[in-house]
Amino acid sequence: MPELTQLPPLSLYIHFPWCVQKCPYCDFNSHEQKSPLNEINYINTLLNDLENDLPLVWGRKINTIFMGGGTPSLFSPEAIELLLTGIRSRIPLSPNAEITMEANPGTLENERLFGFRESGINRISLGVQSFHDEHLKKLGRIHNSETASNAIDMAKQAKFEKMNIDLMFALPHQTLEQAMLDIKTAISFSPTHISYYQLTIEPNTAFHNNPPPLPNDDLSWNIFEKGQAELNNSEFKQYEVSAYSKPGQACRHNMNYWQFGDYLGIGAGAHAKITDGSQQSITRYWKNKHPKDYLTKKGDTYIAGSRIIDGKELVFEFLLNALRLNEGFNIDTFLHHTGLDENLLAKSLEKPISQNLIHWNSQNNTIKTTDNGRRFLNEVLQQCLPD
Repeated sequence: MPELTQLPPLSLYIHFPWCVQKCPYCDFNSHEQKSPLNEINYINTLLNDLENDLPLVWGRKINTIFMGGGTPSLFSPEAIELLLTGIRSRIPLSPNAEITMEANPGTLENERLFGFRESGINRISLGVQSFHDEHLKKLGRIHNSETASNAIDMAKQAKFEKMNIDLMFALPHQTLEQAMLDIKTAISFSPTHISYYQLTIEPNTAFHNNPPPLPNDDLSWNIFEKGQAELNNSEFKQYEVSAYSKPGQACRHNMNYWQFGDYLGIGAGAHAKITDGSQQSITRYWKNKHPKDYLTKKGDTYIAGSRIIDGKELVFEFLLNALRLNEGFNIDTFLHHTGLDENLLAKSLEKPISQNLIHWNSQNNTIKTTDNGRRFLNEVLQQCLPD
């Protein structure tokens, strides 16, 4: 039985399940918008969902909010302001709460971005993916490189001091030169954060059913290494597998995930992880996935299912997140956020430590992957799986 003596920080994730069109690589819970959005209906449902979840987190405050999707920027600034006002009236927010919105460059114009900023959004994440039109077309994106560049400029004009640019690499037919130009172009806009991740083919996607020609492993690794070097040389520090930021600009919301903090999840298909000190339990919840089912749900809960995580499974879930961080984690974080004994952690890490894939620093009580362990993180985690 875990011995939880304190609660971890709390975040809020909000899912918006609609897109203009479904990208062929996307395995997220997103659906093409085939009719006009009933914004007020969905916003009211989100607030009802949150209200029903409040007993899970009485007395706690929200430190970060993340609006993901789908495409949250399909909603109007007025709808987003109504949502944030409703959230503030139901649960306390930290005075300096980080509030992030994912935005598709193809859904933005100047007035809209100013409206999002005025509604309370203080961090924007732009799904650029590439600055090459041929790659954007193959990825099924609705914007082109000019639209992406204009969206970044407009976000800066709207006074978004915190801005992330999403970039993909190892794209169909992508060359090293093209990938490096994408990186250099993103850096030239001086964002505070760049997410740089490899295109992977996921089940239940159009690319899985009809795989495109991708760069081979050697070229993909070369692209990654040279892109990483370019980012480092431009003072973007890698702090997580796919995340690079200027000093002090790491995404606080995602850091809470990776440090195994708590989070509420509202919206169609949203997930949550909540620690209950009174019950000495850590539980994952998930909401009805399809928008229609979510919007027509009746009763006092939108929760579609839940499960308690404990023991070796809890150790693994902690490591699954915390080992993504370049600096790893402190033992105290493990103890406070899981309530488990340190010996259980040591047992799970025996094999990767013996293979020099994990380094346990006994002087400052930190655990992190070695350079080799970071490169083969999936294999490291396989060794940590519960029996």
